[in-house]
Amino acid sequence: MHKLWIYAVIFFLSEEWFLTQGTTNSNVIVNTTTSPLKVYVNRNEAFNLGSDARLICSSKTWTKAMFVIWKIKLKHKTCKISFSREGQSSNSCNDGKSIQNSTDQSFLHIPNFSVNDVGVYKCDTAYKGGNENYNITVGVTVPPIVSAWLERRGNKMVAVCRAERGIPAAYISWSVTGNQSVTQQNNPDGFITVESQLEVPEDTDHANLTCIVRHQLWERERTETPKFRANSLMMGMRIAAVFIVIILGLLIFALRKWRCQQ
Repeated sequence: MHKLWIYAVIFFLSEEWFLTQGTTNSNVIVNTTTSPLKVYVNRNEAFNLGSDARLICSSKTWTKAMFVIWKIKLKHKTCKISFSREGQSSNSCNDGKSIQNSTDQSFLHIPNFSVNDVGVYKCDTAYKGGNENYNITVGVTVPPIVSAWLERRGNKMVAVCRAERGIPAAYISWSVTGNQSVTQQNNPDGFITVESQLEVPEDTDHANLTCIVRHQLWERERTETPKFRANSLMMGMRIAAVFIVIILGLLIFALRKWRCQQ
């Protein structure tokens, strides 16, 4: 009977994780050798940039919990938020984070989730008969900014596709095969930029040339058709104009010299 009760606790916790927002991976350790019962949970979650995040510490209802303490370690600071059933509370974060209670559950509310909220969130909660300790590694999911263009490099044409400042890194592919190189830049602020360059074969129809970008946050892939940039066209026109002027100048000079000889 005691084992059945433990399995019921684990099942209830597992069911609750799937109800939380964001991408979640977790594992549970239940210590049955001590009294009161202790539950240790390690969990990974990720929230979309700009969303209102909700972190659930325990599956216990708020009426059963005696207190909840959140110890938060971020990149630039550490802080603590606590609340007890008697009404005592403290909050040293001062950035909008707060413990809130629904009709039957307590959770940590993080408004307008940003890269500054990424970190490790440790939660301790106690109830009559046991306590639970949660260690939650929280990340952010950011869609990249996608752009694509064509460049002329000597006698070659190169298509460039860039997925800029996304988390995690985007995946780039092309609608045609060719000599392709991919670079990835990891910025200090956590954002990732991926760039793919493709040497376009001479017989390629530019209308059918597209770059395909996939990202964890998107349900569907994004496509971009690379074209020559306006400044590239202007530069090409200027170079062509200079070349024409030089040719005309040489022709005029040669013509005058020929007339002088005559």
